[in-house]
Amino acid sequence: MNRLNTPLGQDTAFGFLDARTRSDQLLNPLLIANNDEEKMLHAIRQELSRASHFIFSVAFISSRGLALLKEALLQFEGTGEIITSNYLDFNDPAVFHELLLLENVRTVIHEDVDRGFHAKGYIFHREDGITAIVGSSNLTDNALLVNQEWNLRFSAFPDGDVALQLEDAVKRQKRRSVKLTEEWISRYEKNRTFRPVLVPGGDSPVTTPAGGPIYPNDMQARALEALRECRELGEDKAVIISATGTGKTILAALAVRAAEPKRVLFLAHREQILNKARSEFQRVLDKDSNQFGKLVGNTRQTDRKYLFSTVQSLSRETALEAFPPDAFDYIVIDEVHRAGADTYRRIIDHFTPSFLLGLTATPERTDGFNVFELFDYNVPFEIRLHEALEEKMLAPFHYYGVTDFVNAENETIDDFAELGKLIAEERVKHILKMLRQYGHPLDVKGLMFCSRKDEAEELSSLFNQSYLNDRRLRTKVLTGEDSADKRDLVIEELENGEIDYILTVDIFNEGIDIPAVNQVVMLRRTQSSIIFTQQLGRGLRKTPGKDHLRVIDFIGNYANNYLIPVALFGDNSRNKDSIRKNLLESNSTNTIAGISSVNFDKISQNRILESLSQARLVGKHIFKNDIKQLINRLGRIPTLFDFARFDTVDPVLLASAYDNTSKPKSYWQLLKDLKFVDLAPTSEEAAFLTFLSAEILSGKRPHELLLLQKLTANEVVSREDFVNLLDTKGVNSDALTLRSVERVLSLAFYTEAQVKKFGGSPLIVSDASGYRLSDDFRRLYESESVDDRMPTEIFKSHVDDILETGLFLSRERGYWSGNLKEGSMYSRREVCRLLNWPSNHESTLYGYKRDNITSTCPIFVTYHKHADVAESTKYGDEFISPQTMHWYSRSRRTLISPELRPIINNEDDLHLFVKKDDAEGNDFYYLGKVESHNQQDETMPGTDGKMLNVVTMNLDLLTPVEQSLYDYLTNNAPSTAS
Repeated sequence: MNRLNTPLGQDTAFGFLDARTRSDQLLNPLLIANNDEEKMLHAIRQELSRASHFIFSVAFISSRGLALLKEALLQFEGTGEIITSNYLDFNDPAVFHELLLLENVRTVIHEDVDRGFHAKGYIFHREDGITAIVGSSNLTDNALLVNQEWNLRFSAFPDGDVALQLEDAVKRQKRRSVKLTEEWISRYEKNRTFRPVLVPGGDSPVTTPAGGPIYPNDMQARALEALRECRELGEDKAVIISATGTGKTILAALAVRAAEPKRVLFLAHREQILNKARSEFQRVLDKDSNQFGKLVGNTRQTDRKYLFSTVQSLSRETALEAFPPDAFDYIVIDEVHRAGADTYRRIIDHFTPSFLLGLTATPERTDGFNVFELFDYNVPFEIRLHEALEEKMLAPFHYYGVTDFVNAENETIDDFAELGKLIAEERVKHILKMLRQYGHPLDVKGLMFCSRKDEAEELSSLFNQSYLNDRRLRTKVLTGEDSADKRDLVIEELENGEIDYILTVDIFNEGIDIPAVNQVVMLRRTQSSIIFTQQLGRGLRKTPGKDHLRVIDFIGNYANNYLIPVALFGDNSRNKDSIRKNLLESNSTNTIAGISSVNFDKISQNRILESLSQARLVGKHIFKNDIKQLINRLGRIPTLFDFARFDTVDPVLLASAYDNTSKPKSYWQLLKDLKFVDLAPTSEEAAFLTFLSAEILSGKRPHELLLLQKLTANEVVSREDFVNLLDTKGVNSDALTLRSVERVLSLAFYTEAQVKKFGGSPLIVSDASGYRLSDDFRRLYESESVDDRMPTEIFKSHVDDILETGLFLSRERGYWSGNLKEGSMYSRREVCRLLNWPSNHESTLYGYKRDNITSTCPIFVTYHKHADVAESTKYGDEFISPQTMHWYSRSRRTLISPELRPIINNEDDLHLFVKKDDAEGNDFYYLGKVESHNQQDETMPGTDGKMLNVVTMNLDLLTPVEQSLYDYLTNNAPSTAS
């Protein structure tokens, strides 16, 4: 066999000899430098997915680095070896304990410290050879994701010289190594002299020089500047939105220090919060302790300059009457989203401070209270969870979605199960197994969220009789019925390491600060994305000794599992394609918001995808609540652009995907149907808005949007001016694209039925002088508002909103070039338009079709055919690898069929589009350009049992399919399994 003609030979030639060599580019030499295109973590996970055995030789391994690879190592079906060291005492004993828990991985310790152990190599064995990644990356999170590293990936046949050299190097290291055991770890702990301080990277909540004043970190400095500007504009109230753990209390103290008020009132709903706040204020303000007082229960230190009070105590009539309305010139309200309660309102209505500052992490409410209205819609500063993580203000987290217990009857445990099933011996064993596999092996300080009080109490009792990692578990239960003193006592026991877990039912969603928590376990279904985020936030606060949080989420077969990716990725778009894409991309890159990670086992991911496919995310009632929520934020009816800039509901869905299919679809029509406005668009206005909403709002090509926006400000735009505009904006301006834009906006591109649906009138006309708006469109656009119409009832405002939003989406979603974007989804109509076809052929574009003018041929594949598909059209299209699909032509075709010649000879640009199955809807993933080879005449069964001629060939993608998308498309596993 000529090895140069093998995939490895071609990839090696491509990498080392000639980049023009045709190859699959799966085994080619590759420099991995942790740039945006290729991270070391992704490269390792990708190689693990196709290896049967691996060897990691790395000097340093961190707990966070191991957590990033934990799911991949647990799911690895082969065997592995890890060679590491005690060099410089860097590796924490907890890492060694965790390595021992990997059942399919053998770890040895290289103890030759005199020469220093600096190895950083990752070797992956396959049947046909090896791939190695050698360079500068240890197995730490920063080395795998963030640091500027140089690592070279290369491949070789098993008997290649470099493979033999690697084998010898590994043997030499093993000869000087000892097996990792509990006894070795004990000796290491006893003799270890260097202990790195475990503090998550990035800014701390404050900067505190020894013995000096407290200074704001970068986030707090920006917030303070925004508050200052707000006050200079004459505003007397504002709300700061800041994720849990980002130092809201210290920010408030810094704001008070900057304002220099005469008297200050700090309000909270729990005494525990007050005590912490008073301590923080005293540190920041650096005042005598006798200036700080409390108003709680029988403690009434009401004469102090800085008064800290619970809402319950101050809201009593006798307490309020003791203070004149102007008693405080600066009032801070913590967790201000609670301020809709009568107790809060009595206090707020009583006082007249110079400035009222509200603090909250979750302003969005489901109880009808509008916190934004209370503060005159002044939100000078906002930092949400993902931004806070990226700013390194919070401890990074590693989330593991694991399958909840399934009993012998194949029943999945849920919140409504009988208590006996919730606490069944098999379920307890399953929970303990998952805690062992995914949790911290030592020094756990955990919160467990249960679905019911009786479940929490019984599980705690059973856990306390169980052993985990050779230690008896110690747990306690806290519920809403427990006193504040009992809560404080149990929390103190957790912080001091006297217990391992507190089991609770939602009482720690907010307002409780336990920085030491390093593990959160979710034993209940996700009720809402807000609650999920609140519970996740309980463990994100930084504290010395904790370098990351682990989250173990037991996922049953729940209808609302789709809320998990919504919460984790902060995706409120209601767009299933967007949510699915986030889920798949995280499964590939495994990371979000810097060095945090999201991991799902296969069954859990399938359950979430199944839940997503069944979920009803759009509809008039759903959209009504979404619009109300943004009205609460803005104090007016939001535009589509508002939804885009606040990164909430996908404006394309709002404008084109609600329940009333009998009417033209537009945002204006939706507002009328939901009774937010009184007047509906006229039939003529509605037709134009339907076109704009359905065809160009998505921004998948900016050209039409740019031309229309230019024409709304100019009577005529010459072709030369339009080309110059496109060149200035950095988008293509070739003749085929220009002609396509003209035909789309003149409606010449569309079928007769579609033209009728869009009102029959073009948006633009063109002649020798250039382009102009059609008379009908310009008349409507320039018509004056009549009577007292609001902007939401004026055609011009809706057109401008669509154009602005579409251009924003085009840039934000990476569509600006106007070319097809790999990994994005497109309908057949959009494919015709973006390939510059003169006419829309979506109704006949099944399988494949070529266009003579553009010399393009899109190929559409539904990967998993429905059982009802006729035998004569049940083609056996199948991926051979992420780079190649084995594809079938239409039946009754041979190698000499005229329609196949351009495909066989690669005369046309061939574009491959694939969707998993028909349940996904009408859109297909664009996988990229392909070239055909290995064409053969074959036969396939027909409907009547007769064999039909068919041509098969391999379609080679110029760029391989992203591994996560490849796995998703090719995986035909059911959504549930035992």
